[in-house]
This record gives sequence, C-alpha cells and structure tokens, in this order.
Amino acid sequence: MGLVPGLVKGLGLTFKELAKTVTKGAETVQYPHEKEDPTPRARGVIALLEDNCTSCMLCVRECPDWCIYIEGHKTLAPPRRAGGKPRTVNKLERFDIDYSLCMYCGICVEVCPFEALFWTPDYEYSEPKIADLLHDKTRLGQWMETVPDFEPYEAGAEVKAKKVPR
Repeated sequence: MGLVPGLVKGLGLTFKELAKTVTKGAETVQYPHEKEDPTPRARGVIALLEDNCTSCMLCVRECPDWCIYIEGHKTLAPPRRAGGKPRTVNKLERFDIDYSLCMYCGICVEVCPFEALFWTPDYEYSEPKIADLLHDKTRLGQWMETVPDFEPYEAGAEVKAKKVPR
C-alpha cells in the first residue's frame, strides 16, 4: 500500500518540472551555433611544454591506454659551473599522443615531475580521419597558447611546508 503515495508524489514532481519547462522554455544550448564557455579546470586536450620535457618516460609508463609515444636520445650539455665536466641530458625527438585512444584520465599530467603536460579547456579538435588524431610535439605545443593561468587554491587548501628537524 506504500507504493501508491510514493508514485503519486513522484508523478506530481514530474508534472511540476514539466510545467516549469513549458513556461520558461528548455535550457538547451544549440551547439555548434551557440557555444558555452567550459568550466574552470575542464579537461579538453593535453598540451606539451617541450622545453620542460626530459624524456623521463613517466607519462608513458603510467598511461593506462598506452597512447603516448616518446623517443629521445642523450646529448652532452655544457657544465653547470665553470671548470665542471660536461653532463648528459635527454633530448626529446618525438612526443606523440594518440587522442583516438586517450581516455582523458589525466594521469600523465599528474605524474609529470617537470610540469611539461597541461590540460587545456579546448574540446573542439575532431578530425575527418582517425589518423589525424595522433598529435605530434609541434601540434601539442600549439595547444599551450590555450592553457589557462593557474587558479589559486581555495582558503585553507594550501599545503603547508613541513619543518625539518635539525
């Protein structure tokens, strides 16, 4: 017997919301003619800051979809101090992300210790051919123009530095 009052209450709520929609009109945006701004911190496409990438391969190893491809080689760099010995550094040759495989989990952005990967809010990058969804380092670098500035943390969310005992 408890089913009928619940059903009546649910139908009443449904008709109430239906009446609101009929009087005010639908809140649907007519995409692509009208476009909404993405929400802050929206996950669109991943951008690459090539100068920060050291070819450490952490993003490749942590990617659950295996959609990131990196190739690099070691080169000699000048010493950091005068009179020092030359050091070896990794030089990035290839950095590709296959967006036909990517599930936008963001693990690659989170694990990058050198801040070479960033989220951009851009979501319009469809292609007529699936092969064109493989973005190379040049195309990934072009997305850096759309990376928003860092938003400060909310009050009370900042991590305080730990004091090291001496």
